[in-house]
Amino acid sequence: MTLVKEGDLLWTPSEAFKRSSNVGKFMQWLAAEKGLVMRDYDQLWQWSVDHIDHFWAALWEYYEVISHKPYQKVLDYTTMPTAQWFTGSEVNFTEHILRHERADKIALYAYSEIDPPRQISWQTLSAQVRVMATQLRAMGIKPGDRVAAYLPNVPEAVIAFFASASIGAVFSSCSPDFGVKSVIDRFRQTNPKVLFCCDGYRFGDKDFDRRAEARAIVEALPSVENVIQLSYLFNHNAAEDTLIVANALRWDAVMDIPPVSADSFHFEHLAFNHPLWIVYSSGTTGLPKPIVHSHGGIIVEFLKLLGFHMNQGPESTMFFYTTTGWIMWNIVAGALINGGSAVLYDGSPAAENGEILWKLAAESGTTFFGASPTYISMMEKQDIKPAKHYDLSSIEGVLLGGSPATPAAMAWCYKNINKELWVTSQSGGTDVASAFVGASPTLPVYAGEIQARCLAVDVKALDDNGLSIINEVGELVVCQPMPSMPIYFWNDNDNSRYISSYFDKFPGLWCHGDYFQINNRGGCYIQGRSDSTLNRYGVRIGTAEIYRSVEQIEEIDDSIIVNVNLDRGEFFMPLFVTLNNHRMLDQTLKHKICQVLRHEYSPRHVPDQIIQVAAIPYTLTNKKMEVPVRKILSGVDEDKAANRDAMANPEALTFFVEYAKNNMLDIG
Repeated sequence: MTLVKEGDLLWTPSEAFKRSSNVGKFMQWLAAEKGLVMRDYDQLWQWSVDHIDHFWAALWEYYEVISHKPYQKVLDYTTMPTAQWFTGSEVNFTEHILRHERADKIALYAYSEIDPPRQISWQTLSAQVRVMATQLRAMGIKPGDRVAAYLPNVPEAVIAFFASASIGAVFSSCSPDFGVKSVIDRFRQTNPKVLFCCDGYRFGDKDFDRRAEARAIVEALPSVENVIQLSYLFNHNAAEDTLIVANALRWDAVMDIPPVSADSFHFEHLAFNHPLWIVYSSGTTGLPKPIVHSHGGIIVEFLKLLGFHMNQGPESTMFFYTTTGWIMWNIVAGALINGGSAVLYDGSPAAENGEILWKLAAESGTTFFGASPTYISMMEKQDIKPAKHYDLSSIEGVLLGGSPATPAAMAWCYKNINKELWVTSQSGGTDVASAFVGASPTLPVYAGEIQARCLAVDVKALDDNGLSIINEVGELVVCQPMPSMPIYFWNDNDNSRYISSYFDKFPGLWCHGDYFQINNRGGCYIQGRSDSTLNRYGVRIGTAEIYRSVEQIEEIDDSIIVNVNLDRGEFFMPLFVTLNNHRMLDQTLKHKICQVLRHEYSPRHVPDQIIQVAAIPYTLTNKKMEVPVRKILSGVDEDKAANRDAMANPEALTFFVEYAKNNMLDIG
């Protein structure tokens, strides 16, 4: 176990690294072109929120954003939900991607458990996007029409997305591991005209035939006029390679037309706020929110997020373990906006004895590697030391995303990947397709700490009275607009669902629903969802605090904690744990867990009971299902508390349903 404390200094960037980073180059450009001399990142951030319109205008100019009409005004708003950005401009997301086309550079490295590795050049990617876009137009798809994809994380999914965006169609995707109901709940809200789908996938050396599921999805979507089928699982088995529905078009047949030259292809010129895609909230309870982002908002936000906070450029190669059902897939595909490469992987991260992700990182020359802190914890507990077996010298940065990164996870990266490494923990959401707090290559890395607030994100921790606080836990609130905030929710014509989701608690300010803390040096901590916060004796406890300590205990594999309100103002706070190496929970280990929490935090952090379970329930986007578990233990019917089709491991919920039936009546 790595012995490192929260706040320990892990890494300091060299002056050369700072100067050569995109943030460093931008600061040099501001000084030379605008006469704005910034001493450090803190001063740059302060300027970016004090003069938010000047920042975005500078970024527009610095990255030479393509607009077919000049913008009239950078930002126009009276209230945040109605902010208008770069009014009058006309842009296209795919045009910004494909302007980097060149023959001698790889755009996509693709790995899977089914096919041998593939390398897609920028020239090939561009050509295939133009062909697919031309075919979509021939099918009658016009700007504003919806195109949906039920595809794995393969190049064809990226091509379908870029092609749709190039002609102004609105794209949305689900991974084929989603349950049928979960997919229908998403796509039926948006009425797509074209559906891309696959016949199945392979995960952990096990084949999953999804033809019946795909057929059920098509039947539930009367708006679909054309089905484009990717033969993926059965591509090498002619006897099994059957059509999902009778009139489906095969991907290869659709692509089998003469090449479409770049000179003859027309990108739709779209208003800045023209919808680009629809992404969805997790949907663990109720219908998932269909969140709509704009072409222009994603262009400028991705240039900032990927350029300044992930340091991506023409020579970069980005990987993050994800599926097409999570916003991180959109971000990985969007990494091409800075002219570099992206790495796709469809398969289990536990393949090849847990070393597959390091193997593909070495083979692709990945420079920026991303995975969850849970994955790093798995590496440590299995004693996997990737640098001993693979050349990882190309990796300059690591992104630990999806949940708060522990000090141990960050320290593990330095010990087992590269000592000179920029390890980042960043936090945002599907809601903005970006980060609120993140990283800068010009700042030191401290254990368990997110380096800084992101540029032009006026984020604060507010107490219940709406006052900004430092070194205390409050609500994460964004006080000025971001270009990638939703333009609306689909079918939310009066914005009522949108406003109630973010603006009810602090009218006019975006309240994200995370408990959040900023320290004196500007470092940030996400302490867990505020709707799953543990409130004991009037003290609010972020679940991230519990996990940060408990999951560093050698015997603990995973955990989830909730606080259930009982009658007479009482409450019950159980901690559920999974153990590694077939261990069983005994009094000695229970005592150890309690002692750790009491010592590192307070007696209030000690759970009322500790219970061993076989699995912790997760959403399809790898979030612990704290709120549904709390609701089930509070007596809410399972079908109202959770949607098993939106879960990565639906069988994990059964224990909690049975536990509630058999135990909660006595506890209450």
